[in-house]
Amino acid sequence: MVSGGSTSSSNNAAWNVGIPFPALDSLTADIWDRGPFVLARAFASELRRHKMGRIVNIASLAGIAPGGSSIAYAASKAALIHLTRCLAVALAPDVSVNCIALGLVEGMRMAARVPEEMKQLARAQTVLGRSAEDIAQMVVTYCRADSVTGQTVVVDGGSPIGMH
Repeated sequence: MVSGGSTSSSNNAAWNVGIPFPALDSLTADIWDRGPFVLARAFASELRRHKMGRIVNIASLAGIAPGGSSIAYAASKAALIHLTRCLAVALAPDVSVNCIALGLVEGMRMAARVPEEMKQLARAQTVLGRSAEDIAQMVVTYCRADSVTGQTVVVDGGSPIGMH
């Protein structure tokens, strides 16, 4: 437990402060300094007010299995997948929170930064093509669903890494 605003010197991704999941306003930006949580927190009260809110996080196959552009990237995407589950608990029953874990999607900004040999490996391991349209359709599916929350669907074109 951390008290007095000080942190330990251990290698932690965040402060270890006991705050119940539904107490979103207590988890301040000083405790969690940036990222998808800040955006979810900013919209939470408005989404709850309408009692039909939807949050769809976009993660990566690298959050499920070691890979991606770096350890930091993979770890952040794994954290986003778990944040999805935590926010699903915190915002229920008024807001559903789900996640899509992508493989490499050609033509997207992130794909342009990936070295060509990594792209070739991803292409070789994929049994189907990838499409930004498939990702958009999964977002729409999540937004239409009334009883799905805390889930992560892999949309990666059929990479064996994502098949589990």
